[in-house]
Amino acid sequence: MTYQRIRFPRNALAAAVLAGACLQAHAQTARFEIAAQPLADALAQFGRQSGAQLVFAPALVQGLRSNAVHGSRDVAAALAELLRGTGLQPRRTGATLTLERVPADAAATLPPVTVTAAAERETATGPVIGYVAKRSATATKTDTPLVEIPQSISVIGREEMDARGVQDLMQAIAYMPGVAVNAYGPDNRGWEINLLRGFSANSSSYRDGLARTPFGVNFYVTEPYGLERIEVLRGPASMVFGKGDVGGVIHQVSKQPTGEQIREVELQYGSYQRKQLGFDLGDAFTGKPELSYRLVGVALDSNDQDQYPDGHKLNRSRQYLAPSLRWQPDATTSFTLLAEVLKNKSAEDPYFISGNGVLSNVKMGDYSFSGIQQEQASLGYRFEHRLNGDWTVQQNARYSHVTLDRRVVWVDAMGVDGRTVARIARTWNDPQTQAALDTQLQGRLRMGATEHTLLFGMDWNRQKGSALRYIGAAPDLDLLNPVYGVSIAALQNPLADYTQQTRQLGWYVQDQIKFGGNWVATLGGRQDRVRTRTDDRLNAAVSAQTDKAFSGRAGLSYLLGNGWAPYLGYSESFLPNSGVDSNSQPFQPSRGKQLELGLKFQPEGARSLFTAALFDLRKSNVVTYDNNTFEARQIGKQRTRGLELEAKAELLRGLNATASYTRLDMKVLQSADSSEVGKIPPLVPKQTAAVWLDYLVGGGFGVGGGISHVGRRQNDEANSSSERSFTLVDAVLHYEQGPWRFALNANNLLDKKYNAICYHGECYQGAERAWTLSAKYRF
Repeated sequence: MTYQRIRFPRNALAAAVLAGACLQAHAQTARFEIAAQPLADALAQFGRQSGAQLVFAPALVQGLRSNAVHGSRDVAAALAELLRGTGLQPRRTGATLTLERVPADAAATLPPVTVTAAAERETATGPVIGYVAKRSATATKTDTPLVEIPQSISVIGREEMDARGVQDLMQAIAYMPGVAVNAYGPDNRGWEINLLRGFSANSSSYRDGLARTPFGVNFYVTEPYGLERIEVLRGPASMVFGKGDVGGVIHQVSKQPTGEQIREVELQYGSYQRKQLGFDLGDAFTGKPELSYRLVGVALDSNDQDQYPDGHKLNRSRQYLAPSLRWQPDATTSFTLLAEVLKNKSAEDPYFISGNGVLSNVKMGDYSFSGIQQEQASLGYRFEHRLNGDWTVQQNARYSHVTLDRRVVWVDAMGVDGRTVARIARTWNDPQTQAALDTQLQGRLRMGATEHTLLFGMDWNRQKGSALRYIGAAPDLDLLNPVYGVSIAALQNPLADYTQQTRQLGWYVQDQIKFGGNWVATLGGRQDRVRTRTDDRLNAAVSAQTDKAFSGRAGLSYLLGNGWAPYLGYSESFLPNSGVDSNSQPFQPSRGKQLELGLKFQPEGARSLFTAALFDLRKSNVVTYDNNTFEARQIGKQRTRGLELEAKAELLRGLNATASYTRLDMKVLQSADSSEVGKIPPLVPKQTAAVWLDYLVGGGFGVGGGISHVGRRQNDEANSSSERSFTLVDAVLHYEQGPWRFALNANNLLDKKYNAICYHGECYQGAERAWTLSAKYRF
């Protein structure tokens, strides 16, 4: 019989052959998503996902069907399951596996096979293999090994998100160092209130390389089921992304077509009547292997942990659909079209009335009036064309539209009797649009003893938002006998009516230089021009402001060998500030500067990554307010120094772990209120720590758990009071059998009672115990 050595053609799904480079002996497990299908197609997917090198005669598999294989599996066991019942078995010869028929007198079970595999073919925007990522494009916009990036970065992939039962962005990044999530407690509205190295992350959201900038309280909402990976780059990053705050970047990478068959449906039911249906479908088009698609959808209906004193529940619902299409006519060109539609509807009253740090069960608002509705839609593309073996042109583009209809009832004043609360009502109608375009030219060249990875780019961003806001009186509330469901008249008093448009244009250049055998230097610079125009119809005023800024970055890494890489990095950021001071002088952009010293260790032949970072980060031109005159002044300066540690590893076969620790020393260096100098900004925890373990026990069963600790936080700028630290326990039980995966996740398993913060006496309750049962079927 004549055998063929199988390779990876673009139309491998239509062909009955596959191949892969020889895998090194350490890579014994891999993540598989293979449905039951014709055996030739299944073997093609097996080769891609494991890297195993197979040799077989096409006629040998003709007419045969495979079994399904899903989840993280031993490579040899996965192949055995794939071939079960086909009458075929693998025979290993050196690094090659040859398929042959099982002899007639052989035992029914296949003999043990040792499968070797090659270096995992992870890409910067593709799936993370296991828990440990090796590459990223967030820090440099080029596909770069993590150990060569002279800045602190963390990555969580789909497998870890599924294991931990992630339901929102905050849960996904909560175990990372340098991150503080849910600063005001759990938020059923979907708002992502996070801190990076002590600074607000409101302006830090990016999706597929392009900014998702908030407009006022119109924040983009994230559906985590639609993501392949989430990456957090800590510290200033304006050289790469342009305007942004000093804390860093939260970069989300969407699920995209792969050309392989994906068939997944998931049902969830959990605490507070949570019900969710999700599906993820993808494949190449029959007869057109150059065209592939993916369709991700979610429908959610759930109540919140809070409720009104009369028992009325706070409900939220979400519908999400994300279709994508990829055209890849040859190995040099690809064009991916990405779309997303999300509708989010929620109650809008996470606030309880409190005093002297004591939280009551009396809600501020009223369910007859309070609520928030948000709809966001986007359409974009990613184009890449390799000009030759060294140079590639790439362009990312996206247009998005977000509408916001928000209504609230808030406390205005406490009556003299100590029980009657005067309230006000407010509304927001704040739609926004955002268009973004990023064009890059990447190239590699050798100059003498140096190797260069060059990046030249230009990006453009236009954001336009309108604000129509009203304010008015609401009925008083009796704290001892609160009555809800009362009628609130339509508001007539306008609070704001303006349109604001911001245009940004940036040019950047970067050079990643390898020299001396072990050194890697990363040098980059960027020039931005930002123009903001505000048309204030309420006050019949038009204002415009133009800001220009240069942002640089320089880093040096030394590759010691066997995965060790110490580094030193410097980076800058800028963030335009709208408005003027008391002298009608426009505010200058806030600037950030950071010096970071770190060490990364990713051992060769192991699935693990260990990082440590020391940093000094400073933000200047901070807009602060005088507590007596309430005038805005730009004389603020803040500084944070810290230590971050992170470990992600497959400790044993089937045992994955992630751990982190952060210690921050943050203080105000300059402020309009001199009493704040030397104080710690509110909301910032001095220490955070987390550890998570997940173990495949055997027989399809697995168990996991995590512990997260958040240190003391100051409740106000004067540091007059603080919230005590708290520690939470999470857990999971899961079972996989064939195409099915069942999981029971519990958050705050011990039901720890705590306040996230009591900002200026207004307390926000922390997340209570919640469990979720999920059933996933892959076919």
